[in-house]
Order: sequence, then C-alpha cells, then structure tokens
Amino acid sequence: MIIGVVGLGLIGGSIFKKLSEKYKVIGISRSITGAGITEDYNTLRECELIFVCTPMNKTLEILDKLNTVLDKDTIVSDVCSLKDFVSHKKYNYTFIPSHPMAGTEKSGWDNSFAELFKGAIWPVTPLEGTSEKDINKLKTVIEYTGAEILFTTPKEHDKAAALISHAPLVVAQALCMNIKNNKLAQKLAASGFRDTTRLALSNIEMANDMISMNKSNIKEVLLSLQNNLNSLTDNDYESKALEIKTFREQLYNRN
Repeated sequence: MIIGVVGLGLIGGSIFKKLSEKYKVIGISRSITGAGITEDYNTLRECELIFVCTPMNKTLEILDKLNTVLDKDTIVSDVCSLKDFVSHKKYNYTFIPSHPMAGTEKSGWDNSFAELFKGAIWPVTPLEGTSEKDINKLKTVIEYTGAEILFTTPKEHDKAAALISHAPLVVAQALCMNIKNNKLAQKLAASGFRDTTRLALSNIEMANDMISMNKSNIKEVLLSLQNNLNSLTDNDYESKALEIKTFREQLYNRN
C-alpha cells in the first residue's frame, strides 16, 4: 500500500515517520524537504490512503483540492480535532473522518516522532454509505501506529472533545491569567501549577480553531464546570473529594 500525508507538522510528521517503517509514504509539504516529500499533489494519485494533517482552518480547502486529483478508489482521512464541520460534503474519493487523540505542547516536524500514537485513542466517524472494506483498510493502518480505534459520530465526538480537550485548554489558560498580577503566586508556582497549566502551551493556531469552531459545546462544558466548582466549595467537600479521587483512579486504571 502507498500512503500519502498532507501536512508534516507534529501529527502529520509522526504519521509519516511511523508508517514509513512499513509502507511507502509520500509526504506533501511546502516547508519540509527530504526523501519521499514533495509539493506536488499529483503524486498522490498512486496512493490508496491519504491523511490530511493540515491546520483545521485549511482542511476544507485541502479536501476540495484533493477532489480534483483523486477518484473513488482512494480513501482520505483528516485528523482534525473537530469532526462535524468536515462531515457534510460529498467527494469523488472515499472520505472517512478521524482524530488521533495524541500530541504534546510542542509542534512542528522537528518535534514529531514515530511513537506518538502508541496507546492513544483514535476516534473514527465513518459517514453513511462507507463500505466495511474501506473502514477496515483505514483501521489496519491506524492500528499499526499503536493507537486504538474508537468508532463514534461526528456530533458526539465534538461534545466529548469539548469536555476532555477544548475546555481544559481554556481552563489552563484562565489559570495562567489568574496569577498574572500576583507576584507572590508566580514565585510560589511549582510542579502542580506547571502540570495543571501545561495545555496553555498548546499551538495557538490549533487552539484558535478549536475554540472558535466548537464554541457552543465548550460554553456548555464551562457552565457545567462552574456548577461543579460551586458544589465542591459549598459543603461536604471531604466526601465529594473522595468520590472524585476514586473516579480519577478508576479512569486511568481502566486498562
């Protein structure tokens, strides 16, 4: 199988590096050079599967561009952190939206690495009419990266992403804003604050896309969070904290 990767940042670069261990991979980039990497989209005609890993605000443009190059025998999957906005248009090729739940606070090709997806959850949101054969072909390649497939719908994915990714990013940024005018807090900030606010280091272009395009879901999450914050500080903190601690331990011991 020949696989294409459009966009070689942290996610695309990591996909390229991992899949190159087993497959012939063609990378499309205007800024990265090297073996198997080109700017020519026409080289993707020979691919059976293509991952679109460009910034979210450019993804629809790239999907349209691929529509002029590819035919129905090619599978294309994006890696956007939102799935509903890419799921409403028909293409000449077979489009299967997906989203690897992996990353770091760093970005770019230089920070990409082959094992980024090991142990990660990789949601896939097949569109109506997608064949089992095509889904399984994508599944096989994703599983080679070390990720675990999770099938869901675009809307449910975006709601969940707001809960566990997008709202936490906003909260991390708000916590940083909270100590901007308190010099003592800044001096006292240690590993706990550092780890809690790590998401505030996220790629700004990616974060802007997530916040602007998933705003309604994020606002719902923040309202729910406010209620939970009030509940914790109102009364009976000890029993609630114990319940939360138990839940947190179970959450990350689920495997």
